[in-house]
Amino acid sequence: MKKKSDMVAEVKVLIEGSTNADGLAEGEEERSWPTITLIKDNGLNIVTDPGTLRNQRLLIDALAKENLTVDTIDMVFLTHSHIDHFRNVGMFPTAKVLEFYGIWEEDTVEEWKEQFSEDIQIIKTPGHIANGLTFLVKTKKGVVGVVGDVFWKENFPEKDEYASDLAKLAESRKLVLREADFIIPGHGPLFKVKK
Repeated sequence: MKKKSDMVAEVKVLIEGSTNADGLAEGEEERSWPTITLIKDNGLNIVTDPGTLRNQRLLIDALAKENLTVDTIDMVFLTHSHIDHFRNVGMFPTAKVLEFYGIWEEDTVEEWKEQFSEDIQIIKTPGHIANGLTFLVKTKKGVVGVVGDVFWKENFPEKDEYASDLAKLAESRKLVLREADFIIPGHGPLFKVKK
């Protein structure tokens, strides 16, 4: 039997996100979907940002590969309140939802704590939007930051045209880069932080 100290959280990208918002050609239609992540922590199955998809079956199938269903997800974490990150939250009818303003269960809400668990810290990361959150997850590989659109993808332009406050976004990015060893951005693959 594993000791509590030997058990650490696990993070896995279920669906790699993408966007063309940073390089649209004239007349081109914008297409964006978020990077959807699974976090396993001390018996909890957590999905982050189950946003927009062409078909919800993509997420159902990705969960099935992990021997999970929508009914075995205990919580949905939302990094921020842009619809491309939260549209499919209703797929998880039995899950609690953790967002900027609290943890929702059915029609009740309670406050979340910054130290969510032994292996997960939640930090406020405004700038792209005022209600941005980042989840810092301790894993065997190091700390993984699930950041939403603090970073859309690796090498995303420094100036986020969609940001509500560029100065706060710059502060949030510095904080995340200092705290995380790896970043799961809002619309791209996991990348290693260059320290």
